[in-house]
Amino acid sequence: MTRSRIAAKFSELKNSGYKAFVAYVMAGDPDDETSFRLIQGLPDAGVDIIELGMPFTDPMADGPVIQRAGQRALEHNMTVQRTLDMVKDFRKHDDRTPVVLMGYFNPISSFGVDIFLSDAVEAGVDGLIVVDLPPEEDNELCIPAQAAGLDFIRLATPTTNDNRLPCVLRNASGFVYFVSITGVTGTAEAHAETVQPDIERIRAQTDLPIVVGFGITNPDRATSIAEVSDGVVVGSAIVSKMGNRVSVQEVLTFVASLAESVHAAK
Repeated sequence: MTRSRIAAKFSELKNSGYKAFVAYVMAGDPDDETSFRLIQGLPDAGVDIIELGMPFTDPMADGPVIQRAGQRALEHNMTVQRTLDMVKDFRKHDDRTPVVLMGYFNPISSFGVDIFLSDAVEAGVDGLIVVDLPPEEDNELCIPAQAAGLDFIRLATPTTNDNRLPCVLRNASGFVYFVSITGVTGTAEAHAETVQPDIERIRAQTDLPIVVGFGITNPDRATSIAEVSDGVVVGSAIVSKMGNRVSVQEVLTFVASLAESVHAAK
């Protein structure tokens, strides 16, 4: 089996002594053209993996910042198909940077699971994060996704206890996304000393890289979290700048400062 772009990226980073920087942006926010220019610029800004949000009307895991981004995207008629088309256009110029789609099962189910997976692979998607499908529902999407060649990234949280963790990890691939706080995105700050025991606990049960997201808002915070993990996800802090109508270049400058901080972690 060909090694996935995600696995290749983590291997490359590990060999170079770097931690992974994952940037979350919402597809279509604030509009197609601006969103695509931002996505195109992320790799040169130091982003190792792009997490691309698929807008949904009921995003239960997302805080106000990303909810508003999803609403802006929906108002500009962003759809699952157009999100996949955006990835396909990105792949015309970048065949190395992993792209992970983050979203909810309802739009995928409405699109048709088999068609979605086939189109996602064709577009150049590398993995999925679907936050409202528990491990008990793996046959719905996780297993078919992996059969199609897509990684299925599973979320673990501070409330995922040792009895639950093996179930969460059983069919996970790509990396484990550790949610550093209880609650939704963009509502609290992550602290390295708080997340480290959980990361060590998860690491004892999996060989997958562990990447920490939620509550990471600035370069200093990104560095401290990266020092105790395999990587960092920043989403709301980036998306909020798009909501404030900051220019794409200014957003990319901020992203570059985060990437530099993560890559400086030891």
